[in-house]
Amino acid sequence: MDGRLLLLFHVWWNKGKLDPFHFHLLNLLLHGVATSLSYPVFGKLFNIKKLWLSKAFVAALLFAMHPVHTETVAGIVGRADLLCTIFSFLSFLVYSSSLKSDSTVKTIAITTSSGALAGVGMLCKEQGITIIGVCCIYDLLMVARFHPFEFLNNLDLIKFNLYSSKILPYNKILTSVATFFKKHQLILARHIMLFFTGSFLLYFRCWIMNFTQPIFREIDNPHSFADSFIERVLNYNYLYALNAWLLICPEWLCFDWSMGCVPLITINSGFSDVRLLTIIFFWTVFGSLIATNVTFPFTARKREVLLALCCIIIPFSIASNIAFRVGFVIAERILYLPSVGYCMLIAIGIEQLKTYFKNSTLVSVLLMFLLITNTFRCHQRAAEWRNEKDLFTSGLRVCPLNAKVHYNFAKHSNDPTIAIKHYRRAILLYPDYEQAMNNLANVLRENGNVTESENLLRKAILIRPDFAAAWMNLGIVLANTNRYDEALECYNYALTYRKNYPDCYYNLGNLFLSQKLHNEAFVAWKQATTLKPTHSIAWNNMIVMLDSIGELDKAQSLATEALMYLPNDSALHFNLANTLGKKGYYENAEQHFLTAIKLKKNEALYHTNLGVLYHRWKKYHQAENEYMKALKLNPNLKNVEQNLKTVRKLIFKQKE
Repeated sequence: MDGRLLLLFHVWWNKGKLDPFHFHLLNLLLHGVATSLSYPVFGKLFNIKKLWLSKAFVAALLFAMHPVHTETVAGIVGRADLLCTIFSFLSFLVYSSSLKSDSTVKTIAITTSSGALAGVGMLCKEQGITIIGVCCIYDLLMVARFHPFEFLNNLDLIKFNLYSSKILPYNKILTSVATFFKKHQLILARHIMLFFTGSFLLYFRCWIMNFTQPIFREIDNPHSFADSFIERVLNYNYLYALNAWLLICPEWLCFDWSMGCVPLITINSGFSDVRLLTIIFFWTVFGSLIATNVTFPFTARKREVLLALCCIIIPFSIASNIAFRVGFVIAERILYLPSVGYCMLIAIGIEQLKTYFKNSTLVSVLLMFLLITNTFRCHQRAAEWRNEKDLFTSGLRVCPLNAKVHYNFAKHSNDPTIAIKHYRRAILLYPDYEQAMNNLANVLRENGNVTESENLLRKAILIRPDFAAAWMNLGIVLANTNRYDEALECYNYALTYRKNYPDCYYNLGNLFLSQKLHNEAFVAWKQATTLKPTHSIAWNNMIVMLDSIGELDKAQSLATEALMYLPNDSALHFNLANTLGKKGYYENAEQHFLTAIKLKKNEALYHTNLGVLYHRWKKYHQAENEYMKALKLNPNLKNVEQNLKTVRKLIFKQKE
């Protein structure tokens, strides 16, 4: 589902308008809902009843203001993560309510409801299923307060002491197991339901995917395509360290981490790659946290730390590349749910600092500094998400080796020189980047470098033979150099690989027009407008061509039809006005000229042709006025100057 049903509802509610403000506002409201739910969730995770100014309150504040959440809230695609987290929180809260029940039936019913909410979260995003694992660990650590060693001792199957171990007889083992099951009947019922619910959801998800894994390209996640197992392990662990660093210090935030943003660690580099130290440091810290908190006595704080680590590990496991390959290197949105565990660790740390320093004021100041810093970084990052230029510029600062960042920066640049520079950089970083070649070829063609443009397009289709856009653009280049037969062949290839391609039909019509094949051009343009009724240029080309060959009635009819789809297209009104003027329908022509001018006020040609209409209509004063407006907008119109002189002579004669 990925939040698409809510997205479609939003489009319908706004009457089809894709106003980004409303989408961002809804995402912000959803983040508010998730934050509100996180408050009682943290209370349950910490086993705290009095939430105000507690660890739960601190953790909820950190969750609300963590900068790594900015992409999730600012990007429309983050709605899936927001909905997934909301339903995951609801699933956990429902599950925690089952812990108060003494009835096995009621426990099973509530646990099933929790699993259903986890299923809805999974439909929003696969990560939603991991809340079942969190519920399981929470139940064992915080409710049953099991320790792995204590669990074995409780079973009375193996006795541990410093010097020996004793295995019990078979009949006593059965008695111990039966006693244990009877004693922990409710917790077993909950976990059995969690197991079956999770298994069903996994089966359902695999069934939706037709029991096949999605196919990703190497550029999406190059680390998972590393040559050897050791290289993959090293690279995965380095990515884990990077994700942990983004939670701790969210300074390096980028909208895309693929395409060489994080260079591979290779065996050939030996021990010279300093990033290996990062992996060692990461596992030293992470391993120390685990090791120091599984020891006896198993205090409440140790259970909280282990639960916090599990709240990071379990939701993040979906993105770990262990069970299956994922289609990204790093995705900040994936950290939205795992950040719950990080916020718990910080809240625990703050509580420990208060105990250690015995000065709550100092610790409170440090907490305020952290919250203010996070708020400032959130504001800074949100500002970068306001427009594509700032977003891509920030991407260049964080990931200068990412070919896709350079590609996107070039794509949205209005300066051809800058666009060419970054397209070339993208191709240098990733030599098989066929989309960058295609776009660079278009910019070079528009700036007169037809030869290099053709070479780039031919290389692009060698890399990707079914690249329809490259075939079409190669056809445009060939048509511009009068190689019409080759151009026609390229357009046919493009339409073979993408049958419903209105832009290709439009360019095919232009090719036929260059050869004065008017009927073929009309058919091609008509096909373009059939596939895309709002294809303005194709409509206008048909109208202008029909007008030029004298088929005025057909041009008028076509323009009227086009205005049904594009009522505010100034060019359509202008061309229809020209046709009506030629037919002598001056009043209707005047109406459409005025509408065209209203829609596009600073177009000299519109005023010029309206002046010509008035000139023919013998409304010389209005003609003079329109000619003067045209010259004011463009003083270099010599024919308008001549028309103005003519109309002034006619006005002078009328006065005589």
